[in-house]
Amino acid sequence: MATLQNKTIVIVGGSSGIGFAVALASLQSSAKTVIIASSNEARVHDAVARLKSHNLPGEVHGDVVDATNSEAVKAFAGRIGTVDHIVWTSGDIPPKSGLNEFPFSKVETPDEGQAAFTVRFWGPIVLAKHAKFHPGGSLTLTSGTNGLRPMPGSHLMAGMITGLDGLTRGLAVDLAPVRVNLISPGLIITEIMDKLMGENKDTVLKAYGEKIPLKRVGEPSEIAEAYLFLMKCGYITGQRIDIEGGILLV
Repeated sequence: MATLQNKTIVIVGGSSGIGFAVALASLQSSAKTVIIASSNEARVHDAVARLKSHNLPGEVHGDVVDATNSEAVKAFAGRIGTVDHIVWTSGDIPPKSGLNEFPFSKVETPDEGQAAFTVRFWGPIVLAKHAKFHPGGSLTLTSGTNGLRPMPGSHLMAGMITGLDGLTRGLAVDLAPVRVNLISPGLIITEIMDKLMGENKDTVLKAYGEKIPLKRVGEPSEIAEAYLFLMKCGYITGQRIDIEGGILLV
């Protein structure tokens, strides 16, 4: 079975949630070096310490990068040097405009709506243009099932997420032979749920889980396996993998 032995893995958004799970899984799969990056220095330092506490082989490093700043992303690409695999899980979720309202549901102008694209869409584009990869390298982006099964009021986010499908295929052509793929997670229990749902989190997760064929929401460690697959499988590019417990079936 393929491992990540002697590989350098970079996870933008690796200080928490799915990104942290990918970082840990990479170390468990014998990665030589794992670099996690986030915009918050304190969270980066904490995540590095948590990863090192597992006492796994492999080096762990942290970096602070503002994914909303193109020049900062360019500089980050220069600092990490030539790498094997880059995973982008970072995403900025703004406060909702009101109770039970989806983020960006009240956007009326392009200037207001641009914020939905800054981190999740433009950030990966800038990094892809400036990153350097060893032979066999890959870039894996992250979207979500809202593009395929939109929630009420989520039209802008659904449009951005759907756009990531086209971006993935386009980058797969332009960056070849570097492989570019996309993971589309369903509802995964991460720290961001607290920000999105607040005190309603447990109630919402339980109700949503009952609708899923697998009768539960997902864990970060489960979805991390999909990212590892895309890093290790050398003959897949331009593809999207939905990891959503079957919610798209109902």
